[in-house]
Amino acid sequence: MGSSPAKKEEAAHQSAEVMRLRRQGQTFEAIGEQLGVTRQRAHQIYWAALKAIPAQEVTAYRAEQAERLDEMLREAYAVLGREHVTVSQGKVVRMGQPYINDEGEADVDEGRGEVVRDDAPKLMAIKTILQIEERRAKLMGLDTPVKQIVGGEVDVTYNFEGVDLGDLR
Repeated sequence: MGSSPAKKEEAAHQSAEVMRLRRQGQTFEAIGEQLGVTRQRAHQIYWAALKAIPAQEVTAYRAEQAERLDEMLREAYAVLGREHVTVSQGKVVRMGQPYINDEGEADVDEGRGEVVRDDAPKLMAIKTILQIEERRAKLMGLDTPVKQIVGGEVDVTYNFEGVDLGDLR
């Protein structure tokens, strides 16, 4: 019982479309929605397509992905290197400048004084850089699994994400 030529052609088209959308940076969920399949099915199609690619093309694909990651990394480092100010209701927030008002009381001029720095963009840039580096390590196979020796009466459960367990048999 083989697949009809029409079904094979449709599967090849679907596979090519998944690869094209993934190269554009689409998530598996978005790809699945566009193709009318589940996120899991889009992921399966993607990995099956990767396995069918000759080794030379895989090397080229990794280089393309690494280039994209490099560009993202440059952008994240640019954000990290900039100074960011706190803005509230469209205005730059300042510490305020203390002074004595006309009634002889201490007051604060909110429009003057030192600008309040905003660390959130820098912290997000750091988080993004770490995520990009983690992706690069996975892409290049830099994170090798660590062998764990477990003794005694211990139940161990392994959860594999992004792996089709059927392919491991």
